[in-house]
Amino acid sequence: MSKTLSKAEKQEHLHELVTGFDTAMLVTRVADGSLRSRPLQIADAEEDGLLYFATSIESPKVKEIEANPQVNVTLQDGRRFVSITGMASIVRERALIARLWSEAWKVWFPKGKDDPSICLLAVDAHAAEYWDQSGSKGLSYLFEAVSAYIKGTRPDDHDDTQNAKVDL
Repeated sequence: MSKTLSKAEKQEHLHELVTGFDTAMLVTRVADGSLRSRPLQIADAEEDGLLYFATSIESPKVKEIEANPQVNVTLQDGRRFVSITGMASIVRERALIARLWSEAWKVWFPKGKDDPSICLLAVDAHAAEYWDQSGSKGLSYLFEAVSAYIKGTRPDDHDDTQNAKVDL
């Protein structure tokens, strides 16, 4: 029972998945060309694919992004997976920082939202892919997988509610 979603439906499902996460792994390229990942709390995820993370302007990731803004953001829990590719930029807009401010950030920014070292990393997503085996989708896939196993075939993997590439 495959289901094909429209581009708008895929984008909406992607947004629903992303907003269900508190933390993501941000992958940047370091000066020697290798990749580096680190967890960051998601400050905001907009419907158009723009993601925000708070960080310090002195953070090594800021220099990495300034040198090479292409990044990957990954999100994962037991049955949901998302990979986002995009371009990152550094945002110092005080009004936006104030709007997105979370009191939990005070651990890293003791002067609060007016701390001069706080900035935002904005990731403008260009493409994403998700794998969603949560809830009834997971049960449906399990049924298909068992059925395929018994028949000696492969399960249908063309259900966009479970796995899709999304252009943003």
